Amino acid sequence: MDSLQQWPEPVVPVQSLSNAKTIPSRYIKPPSQRAAGDAASTVKNIPVVDLSAAATAKAISDACREWGFFQVVNHGVSLELVKRFQDSWRRFFHLPMAEKRRYANSPATYEGYGSRLGVDKDAFLDWVDYFFLHFLPPQLKDHNKWPSLPPCLRETTEEYGVEVQKLCRRVMKEMSAGLGLAADCLQQAFGGEEEGICIRVNFYPKCPQPELALGLSPHSDPGGLTVLLVDDNVRGLQVRKDGAWVTVEPIPGAFVINVADQIQIVSNAIYKSVEHRVIVNAEEERLSIAFFYNPKSDIPIGPVPELVVVRYKTVLCRSMSFDEYRLYIRRKGPRGKSQVEALESSIAS
Repeated sequence: MDSLQQWPEPVVPVQSLSNAKTIPSRYIKPPSQRAAGDAASTVKNIPVVDLSAAATAKAISDACREWGFFQVVNHGVSLELVKRFQDSWRRFFHLPMAEKRRYANSPATYEGYGSRLGVDKDAFLDWVDYFFLHFLPPQLKDHNKWPSLPPCLRETTEEYGVEVQKLCRRVMKEMSAGLGLAADCLQQAFGGEEEGICIRVNFYPKCPQPELALGLSPHSDPGGLTVLLVDDNVRGLQVRKDGAWVTVEPIPGAFVINVADQIQIVSNAIYKSVEHRVIVNAEEERLSIAFFYNPKSDIPIGPVPELVVVRYKTVLCRSMSFDEYRLYIRRKGPRGKSQVEALESSIAS
């Protein structure tokens, strides 16, 4: 769409602001949105699922119903590969700014190096730089659009993507079984083996006034599943649970997986996507890498018929292609769960 071809104002990399004494007003959240004023809990943590254990489907299903978030251990992805992948992207964000700006993105596809989501002019901004790339479908993947430095980055990213795709397909089977469906049911609802995959590498520089800013505003993810590789040593991810924000305690070598909006839709809200946000700090930078596992982008996504009978005996969300659905966040940026709730409201009315 023409309105999405360019940013409404010049984009300033957040990393270039991290050594200032104060942050620009565009990054200062309204008082009601600041993490400093919220009660955050670290007493309880999101569920942990051991993928080598028995009863995995029940453990994952319970986590998806109660939390929408869980950590997986013994997931089968090489920890040596994970470390190489993290290190290569951390090195990218420490390259000279001129090298990174070669990959500057636009809101048309978000592909490349950027520092904002949404095209609303004068919007409040988040304290984050990122690199967004397409991994699947094949016609969207272009290695030439991925950074050429450090030299190992492209090869490592390709290898990582293949392995985490396998993990996602496995988790989808377990989620399906946990709903009492055939193992391939959710995968088929997503278009079978024509799924879409994007990767977003988030770099949160040190923030001079972290109590006034957020690394990422509260939102639910628009896609299907998100597999998040977090920094083992620096906390930042918070999940909304029972009206409070829970700070996720990362387990070294684990992945954080969360239900996104498309899973909420196909499960007829048995599995719910959950709001989450990122806080920043003044002492340490933080790197996290989100692997977005999405449905085929041009097919209608709606509730699995068997689950309409089981749950409420009605359809809770109207069908829409993922191409249509994700335009909302590309225009507005992260806005809680407003989009999926709007779809549910349109059915109710």
